[in-house]
Amino acid sequence: MAETAAGVGRFKTNYAVERKIEPFYKGGKAQLDQTGQHLFCVCGTRVNILEVASGAVLRSLEQEDQEDITAFDLSPDNEVLVTASRALLLAQWAWQEGSVTRLWKAIHTAPVATMAFDPTSTLLATGGCDGAVRVWDIVRHYGTHHFRGSPGVVHLVAFHPDPTRLLLFSSATDAAIRVWSLQDRSCLAVLTAHYSAVTSLAFSADGHTMLSSGRDKICIIWDLQSCQATRTVPVFESVEAAVLLPEEPVSQLGVKSPGLYFLTAGDQGTLRVWEAASGQCVYTQAQPPGPGQELTHCTLAHTAGVVLTATADHNLLLYEARSLRLQKQFAGYSEEVLDVRFLGPEDSHVVVASNSPCLKVFELQTSACQILHGHTDIVLALDVFRKGWLFASCAKDQSVRIWRMNKAGQVMCVAQGSGHTHSVGTVCCSRLKESFLVTGSQDCTVKLWPLPKALLSKNTAPDNGPILLQAQTTQRCHDKDINSVAIAPNDKLLATGSQDRTAKLWALPQCQLLGVFSGHRRGLWCVQFSPMDQVLATASADGTIKLWALQDFSCLKTFEGHDASVLKVAFVSRGTQLLSSGSDGLVKLWTIKNNECVRTLDAHEDKDVTEAEQAEEQARQEEQVVRQQELDNLLHEKRYLRALGLAISLDRPHTVLTVIQAIRRDPEACEKLEATMLRLRRDQKEALLRFCVTWNTNSRHCHEAQAVLGVLLRREAPEELLAYEGVRAALEALLPYTERHFQRLSRTLQAAAFLDFLWHNMKLPVPAAAPTPWETHKGALP
Repeated sequence: MAETAAGVGRFKTNYAVERKIEPFYKGGKAQLDQTGQHLFCVCGTRVNILEVASGAVLRSLEQEDQEDITAFDLSPDNEVLVTASRALLLAQWAWQEGSVTRLWKAIHTAPVATMAFDPTSTLLATGGCDGAVRVWDIVRHYGTHHFRGSPGVVHLVAFHPDPTRLLLFSSATDAAIRVWSLQDRSCLAVLTAHYSAVTSLAFSADGHTMLSSGRDKICIIWDLQSCQATRTVPVFESVEAAVLLPEEPVSQLGVKSPGLYFLTAGDQGTLRVWEAASGQCVYTQAQPPGPGQELTHCTLAHTAGVVLTATADHNLLLYEARSLRLQKQFAGYSEEVLDVRFLGPEDSHVVVASNSPCLKVFELQTSACQILHGHTDIVLALDVFRKGWLFASCAKDQSVRIWRMNKAGQVMCVAQGSGHTHSVGTVCCSRLKESFLVTGSQDCTVKLWPLPKALLSKNTAPDNGPILLQAQTTQRCHDKDINSVAIAPNDKLLATGSQDRTAKLWALPQCQLLGVFSGHRRGLWCVQFSPMDQVLATASADGTIKLWALQDFSCLKTFEGHDASVLKVAFVSRGTQLLSSGSDGLVKLWTIKNNECVRTLDAHEDKDVTEAEQAEEQARQEEQVVRQQELDNLLHEKRYLRALGLAISLDRPHTVLTVIQAIRRDPEACEKLEATMLRLRRDQKEALLRFCVTWNTNSRHCHEAQAVLGVLLRREAPEELLAYEGVRAALEALLPYTERHFQRLSRTLQAAAFLDFLWHNMKLPVPAAAPTPWETHKGALP
């Protein structure tokens, strides 16, 4: 973690979020505007609008019902966006302002599954899960058509490109394509040739030919004048989208003769160009390695000349239409993040390893993303060399790769190595200079890989691909999986942490065992050397962090506080503090000297704001002292109105209560309280009512609450009271406690009356006089 010079030598007390890289696309439809400058995509309850140039989310549109968005479409003139939610509501947006211009019921009895505008941007067709197709006039705001007859979910609707023909096409779960006449309000034809779901429809420029694609691995060319299939093209993959290319020669894509050519995207993960007349594939894009590359969506923005595709792992890719050259990449959703590192000398980029074989490199200032292909299974760990240009990754595919970022921010793989027999779960780069790296694996071994001299040259990569790495040393280090390796700041020591509950210290480069750190009750997830002292930190699944002396392997300190496994630990503040993260999602900041947990952070808060918070806290305390002194002076001078106003402005119920109590101690309490309260502003009276709710819950303070409440009820008109903000909730909270106080006072009054009655009616017996000695002797005589 990078630290500023201002933070060196001082303890940190907190971190705050500076920036988040959040999901913006979780599958489904994605659409470009005609200019290719904005990208629209669905993410749960929102439609996100991205600026293509920077990758930043300009707007996030959410309907009032806050339900998931099931369909959306942007009009051909780029002016109107319509969204449909699971609550069966349609919203029309002025998307550039981010405001809803119209909201209406979809009338469908089930959610809208698809929608499409006509070429004039005035009509909108919606297909529902109820099997209905409806047409809406967006300009005049009414429904124009309701077509029934489709079995199951209508998942595809499209208007004919010639608006004068007034034709609408739809497809449902029966794999048939229905042609509807808006003029006759009837179904003109049912086109049946597909045997599985139809995924897309595209039309030729003259409007006489239609292309349909399906998951039955075929594309069909239709003559719309006769409504007959003229050619069936087997494409040997489940096709999610097919796009007709402009009828012009493009030699780079194999389009050399006049005629129809189309582009397909499907489960093979590559874009392919086909000649409709011959049914031959004339161009195939190079396929990236690894799973999750299946294409789920493809569309062509004709005006911009850009092809947009979406992959199964939620990446959005933009290609130049004439050459299919990759222009932009956007990572819509990263799922579980396994590791992350800063890149560049000034931490200008971050590289993220998520639950995927691909790495994602984000430029922090612009949100631009580069998706790196190379590994064939999930990447598990990352580490960066000291200068920030070279970094290493290791994965479940039992390999390690080295990547280089150039000054333009472009990253490519420059070396790879294999030799482990199980997943490689941890990697660490040399610290002093770019000379070697160490990997640890589930095969219980570590390997030391020296960097070839050719790799350290200024060239970004060799012409013949990545250099092959050769392991210099292989050492079996533990009896169970190795979860973490760390190299000392002087590059002479290696620490390993294992599932066997021990950490070990080794001498490099030969990996000679120096000692064992034993004491954890469960497996170790992380080991880390102190940057300043001869100390090693270990984090364990037993929920503790331990510090060990490298000289005698003794345990110096144990930090307890996490309720779950501690997955990572790092030294900060020049080795005087620790940051730890647990499987409970919490990050803790520790001061090593006193074993104190200074702060517990949530939501991945990662910016040092210690000094700013300290200055803010000091300024706040000074202001509080000044205001408290002013309040004491006002009470002493019996300037109750100013005192009450100041106490309310502090928003401290107890301080306001003190002022009310001071007023009620005055000989003319009732008059003073009433006169003071009547001169308050309405917002101050609303605050008093809110404070009364708190006071009224305590029998010691209920008298002040009832006194304030009495003034408000006697002197404020009912309609004015009802206009107070939050008055209904306040009254609901006041009533039960007021009733309880009333019953308590009634019982006390009854008991006092009974006691008074007993006092006045009780007759005490008069004690008998004792006999005199003479009377006693007299009674004894005969």
